[in-house]
Amino acid sequence: MKFSALPIVSPSQSSGLAPSFEQAVAVHHPLPLRARSISTLQVNVGKVCNQTCHHCHVDAGPQRTESMSKVTMDQVLNVLDRTPQIMTVDITGGAPEMNPHFEYLVEQCRTRGRKVIDRCNLTVFYMKGKSHLPRFLAEHRVEIIASLPCYEAANVDQQRGKGVFDRSMTALQNLNRLGYGKEETGLILHLVYNPLGPVLPPPQAELEQDFKEELGQRYGIQFNRLYTITNMPINRFRDDLTGAGQLEHYYTLLLNYFNPSAVDGLMCRSLLSVGWDGRLYDCDFNQMLDMPVQPDTHAWIGQFDLTQLEHRRIVVGPHCFGCTAGAGSSCGGTLA
Repeated sequence: MKFSALPIVSPSQSSGLAPSFEQAVAVHHPLPLRARSISTLQVNVGKVCNQTCHHCHVDAGPQRTESMSKVTMDQVLNVLDRTPQIMTVDITGGAPEMNPHFEYLVEQCRTRGRKVIDRCNLTVFYMKGKSHLPRFLAEHRVEIIASLPCYEAANVDQQRGKGVFDRSMTALQNLNRLGYGKEETGLILHLVYNPLGPVLPPPQAELEQDFKEELGQRYGIQFNRLYTITNMPINRFRDDLTGAGQLEHYYTLLLNYFNPSAVDGLMCRSLLSVGWDGRLYDCDFNQMLDMPVQPDTHAWIGQFDLTQLEHRRIVVGPHCFGCTAGAGSSCGGTLA
């Protein structure tokens, strides 16, 4: 079933996409699209990663060198000290744990009473000097959101690399032993599903049930929730689409399934993204497209001004259809 009666024009280039995201939103919502608050600071601490995943919109990998400095982290902490309404710090990357100051940032955020999320690829725990991290995360009661695109080994290894599935299963079992994924402990473990290829995710609730049954029966693994996230036509995934001649098809799919009810829950309306160098963005996707927040006079963490940013106008583009297609997509799963 389609969610929109918008006229569909297959784009030959993203810049030629019609209708624009602004036009699509304007049919159902007054313009401009603005933030409502800033309750979450999503901090991308670098593009260094121990994996090279086909769908990665960050284009992260072992050869990247971008990494947030401790000076920039201290600027993030200064913002937290001045802005009590920001209650969640969502740490991402790359593999965020590859940043040498990752533990410092976690400790300082928890000392300030903030909820901390670690977006983890699970295999980073096997890197040299990282084996202590599961216990560290548990001791600081960090919420883990872990990538696992399927409960079948072949599909996971196809997207994330040979041997990733087996290492991920072992990592999840170890996290369970520490209490993660068990309702009574309060140690939250969510999984993230990304589709294989240019398709929308299936219904989140149904897929979550499948994951719980399969992982539970086969490996004895427990987790709290499954989030389904639409792949964005950015960086590596866009390159794959282009190489396969499917970029135009994918943009048309996103357009055709535009869902206006997803707009209210867009993560950019309550989240601010911080790049590894301290630049500010409306979301992690805008960050990878080098589309900073407006006004750009306040587009750095050292220039953070709540009065200027709390209700800022959101910078949008064709990729925003990825967050509003089907049931919608955000860092917290489906929206509608």
